[in-house]
Amino acid sequence: MSNIFYFMGKSASGKDTLFSKVREKMPHLRTLVGYTTRPAREHEKNGREYFFVTVEKMNQLESEGKMIEKRVYHTVHGIWYYFTADDGQVIENGPDYLLIGTLESYVKIRDYYGEDKVVPIYIEVEDGIRLKRAIEREEQQEKPGYAEVCRRFLADAEDFKEENIEKCGIKKRFHNLEFSICLDEICQYIKERQTDR
Repeated sequence: MSNIFYFMGKSASGKDTLFSKVREKMPHLRTLVGYTTRPAREHEKNGREYFFVTVEKMNQLESEGKMIEKRVYHTVHGIWYYFTADDGQVIENGPDYLLIGTLESYVKIRDYYGEDKVVPIYIEVEDGIRLKRAIEREEQQEKPGYAEVCRRFLADAEDFKEENIEKCGIKKRFHNLEFSICLDEICQYIKERQTDR
């Protein structure tokens, strides 16, 4: 199997935008789409950011043995699940792939496909900058959910503790202070990893 370039980082680190721009700049990379039971946000489309599914559909995939990893979040809006399924998107000896998720899901994907196949792309931004970005983004929503922004911010502090990052063996970090520079660094890194194969 080819590489899976796995994007992750705390909320409002810019990982979604970087992920989207890498897809545009490197269209030969195929996107792996994860699943969620949460409602789509205003700008999201089913099958692009996520497959937006019901809990029943999630349970069906799990009962069929297709679940690779699953996370549950107790949000201010209720319980939301995010998960990755072995649903035929990954082709053995196929192209390289892009995937986005959390540190926890990265570990499970890495263990499922193999450490030599899953390449972490860890995006990092100073916490104060992230919080400002998160609030500004939420202000653009029709019904801003500031309580959820705060919940995610605090959850990230726990999930992405330095010891957790080190335990996962993540050494390379991409600092998203200047977006275009960070984007170029990520694209260059991916090209180098593809050449090394």
